[in-house]
Amino acid sequence: MIWGFATANTMAGLMNGARQVEATINGIGERAGNACMTETVMALRTRAPLFGLETNILTKEIWRTSQLVSELTGMVVQPNKAIVGANAFAHQAGIHQDGMLKNRRTYEIMDPRTWASAESLLVLGKLSGPQRAARET
Repeated sequence: MIWGFATANTMAGLMNGARQVEATINGIGERAGNACMTETVMALRTRAPLFGLETNILTKEIWRTSQLVSELTGMVVQPNKAIVGANAFAHQAGIHQDGMLKNRRTYEIMDPRTWASAESLLVLGKLSGPQRAARET
């Protein structure tokens, strides 16, 4: 199975009348063809005009729920997992950091505090480019 197919199929189904989604938390069950809950909710929320659908999911609880599932199953959340991974809102590449400093929405179409109770991170590393003092705008 190609990664992301289940979520793409779920979104297509919702656009064409489906009103129930079978989804997973932390990727448990994604290999069986189930969509990722966080990605599905994010798509519905950030693209509300396109879908015109709402959920009763409390988005502020998504990160905590992910942590609880991880704790109960012993399965560590992948650092790059969308929305709930430790690196989901971290930016190391210089071009990303520049874009974030100029306009956050360049690389983040949602505020991480809405979903993960987290902040965006600018990580200094080999991909950050020349290290300079940040200019105030």
